[in-house]
Amino acid sequence: MVRLKNINELKELRKVLEKETFKPDTMRAKVCCGTACTATGAYKVIDTFKSEAGKRDVSLEIVKTGCQGLCQKGPVLKIEPADIFYQRTKPENVQWIMGYTILGGVPYRQGLYRDNFLSEPVPLMTEVPFYKKQLRIALRNNGRIDPCNINHYLAVGGYKALEKALSSMTPDDVLNEVDKANLRGRGGAGFPAGRKWKHSKGAPGKIKFVIANGDEGDPGAFMDRSIMEGDPHSLLEGMALCAYAIGAQYGFIYVRHEYPLAVKNLGLAIKQAEELGLIGENILGTDFKFTVDIREGAGAFVCGESTALVASIEGERGFPRVRPPRLSEPGGGPWGFPSNLNNIETYACVPVIVEKGSGYFLAIGTKNSPGTKVFALTGKVKNTGLVEVPMGITLREIIYEIGGGILGDKKFKAVQTGGPSGGCIPEKYLDLSVDFDSLISVGSMMGSGGMVVMDEETCMVDVAKFFLSFTQSESCGKCPPCRIGTSQMLDILKRITSGQGQEGDIERLEDLGKKIVAGALCGLGNSAPNPVLTTIKYFREEYEEHIRDKYCRAKVCSGLGVYTIEHSECFLCGLCKEACAFGAVKELRNKFFIDQDYCTKCKACYTACPIGAVKVGKKERYSVQR
Repeated sequence: MVRLKNINELKELRKVLEKETFKPDTMRAKVCCGTACTATGAYKVIDTFKSEAGKRDVSLEIVKTGCQGLCQKGPVLKIEPADIFYQRTKPENVQWIMGYTILGGVPYRQGLYRDNFLSEPVPLMTEVPFYKKQLRIALRNNGRIDPCNINHYLAVGGYKALEKALSSMTPDDVLNEVDKANLRGRGGAGFPAGRKWKHSKGAPGKIKFVIANGDEGDPGAFMDRSIMEGDPHSLLEGMALCAYAIGAQYGFIYVRHEYPLAVKNLGLAIKQAEELGLIGENILGTDFKFTVDIREGAGAFVCGESTALVASIEGERGFPRVRPPRLSEPGGGPWGFPSNLNNIETYACVPVIVEKGSGYFLAIGTKNSPGTKVFALTGKVKNTGLVEVPMGITLREIIYEIGGGILGDKKFKAVQTGGPSGGCIPEKYLDLSVDFDSLISVGSMMGSGGMVVMDEETCMVDVAKFFLSFTQSESCGKCPPCRIGTSQMLDILKRITSGQGQEGDIERLEDLGKKIVAGALCGLGNSAPNPVLTTIKYFREEYEEHIRDKYCRAKVCSGLGVYTIEHSECFLCGLCKEACAFGAVKELRNKFFIDQDYCTKCKACYTACPIGAVKVGKKERYSVQR
């Protein structure tokens, strides 16, 4: 790889690559090799494609892309130039795809997407409901290019924004363009990136850092991971533009150790960009220099907080620090140098803003939340995966039109946004606009983009316990409100879900939660009570049923509810009696009944019954059966 000496050489190289890289008449299979599709056999599919192409003497280009989004249906792939989209592709399907599509030019129907067995298959990716309402900016190259090939990135317009900045824009021009676009931080808080950059630029000193926060620790979240795995050069270009704008010379990408593919692809991208002269010394023959290094975190959730992240970069334990000074001020960044910190998705949006202008970005989304947002759609929804949608879209559109609705066509109950620090939003807000301010108004938050859907069989008290147990275990322990307060809240929730709840527990949870929010040192503690407080706000009756009636309407919490057998439904198979380890299920006069004096409410009989004849109800609803 020959180092580019100036901007003209980059332009000439791009012209060649645009013409030669993705020729419209070339038969091509773009196979998703993101983490999810790799786990379901993407590389076996690739090996079979190579084998079949060799047997049939067919010229076939195979592109190993990043995440294409529809993780629920992986491995997924697209055949070009016909643009046929295939889901759940198994190695044995490849011979049919080769015969029908690559040689015959028609779709292989059995491998196409369909909503159900009775619906017509959908051959084009753009017509699949999951993709129809999406608009990709941060994920613009995921699924299009091989992330390990810098030529692919250049062929689709990569580093055009850096080229434009270095050839025709001053650092202030770049900064002002980002500021005018009102790009709000995609890491959770939604603070305008332009204002943050201005503060960093104004800090005294010659040495400054640009830091990318890839410590994505939310359960079920994989937005930043997918960008680092599938389009690492967009991150490097965004960081380089930030460095140019604020006068920084050094960059750090902080990635959690559990993302080995992201670390591998980022390391390769840095090496390729250095060899071409797109980062390093005298970039494209100018005086601009910018070097990037990767720092791997040990998996501590608290290191997503800026000051704890800085401590980890320095080699210290990831403890949050008191602010001020802020990271953008002397003494705040690594080793005391002023720094700018944004998350991965924020940097990935910057090249588009610089290349196309702030007006393009402002025309998407809402007035106060322009642009798009990437979400990891998970939980009790038919189509889970990675989605990028314009700000202002409603929760209903995301869950029912993109996600395909609730699994088993059950009733929607709530959606949790913002990760373990977010809140649970009930059904009455399904038509809520998804933007920073609207989510905050109902007690939740955007967060980094996790979106967990829950159905009628979800216990909201149990959900609150799950998320609080996560944040409590991830608390660094530095400040008492977080260390002690979350532990006390978790003890109360454990008591409630095990049938030992007491009058006043709800009020105690609310009081503790408010005190933790007010007194914790960092964002982890400040937001840790959110799932508990929002579930109390919107689902208080479930807490009251757990405490007063010893009943869990979702039948999730063991130790709650009265278990009985409906004789009119029971066909006397005896499985409930076999499952009970405590002798509570007894037989009398050719009927089974549950002796409440022996029943420990372990749910074994309820789980074992094949026809649902074992019922669970509130304490006052049933008398003891005899």
